[in-house]
Amino acid sequence: MDDIKLAIASNLIRLRQSAGMTQAELGEKLSYSDKTISKWERAESAPDTIALKQISDIFGVTLDYMVNTHDEWEGDKKTHEKNLDEQNDNAETDISKYRTITLIVLVGIFALTVLTFTIIWATGTLEWMVFIYMIPAMLITLLVLNSVWNKGKHNFYIVSALVMSIFVVVYLTLMSFNPWQIFIAFVPAEIVVILSFKLINKKNK
Repeated sequence: MDDIKLAIASNLIRLRQSAGMTQAELGEKLSYSDKTISKWERAESAPDTIALKQISDIFGVTLDYMVNTHDEWEGDKKTHEKNLDEQNDNAETDISKYRTITLIVLVGIFALTVLTFTIIWATGTLEWMVFIYMIPAMLITLLVLNSVWNKGKHNFYIVSALVMSIFVVVYLTLMSFNPWQIFIAFVPAEIVVILSFKLINKKNK
């Protein structure tokens, strides 16, 4: 049984990484948590027959393929765990790098906004709206970086926040006219975002 677990774990790691898929993304397709996928890849447990069939279908292989080894590795659990730990360390390093770069860029945008505010202030005007304009700029930057580094995970929330921020910016810019009517268009705009991401998710599946 342990040999089968190790074979499944080895094949699952190789297939998932070849497909450029994270544990969380695979878990979402299978309706399992990424922690469960991690346990399967560590050979601490094995997927049931239904889940194994779903995995086979996702990666276009047979059940027989999943339960047999296909490389030099023949079930050395220590070697497998060592390789998996190295892969996890690399993944954690990439995530840390992404977060650091994202933080640096966002702080840079904030610093530029503060600089702009102080320059305008020096001319005798307090233009607090520059901080409002900063929000969509930050969200657009975050959307681009998240798409590049995190394969678009959570983009739905970023886009939804971006749409909301644009409406707020327009309203506050025209606040002297009290154009509350623009928020009537907010609901259909968010519906468009929801439907668009549902369509994208269906296409990816």
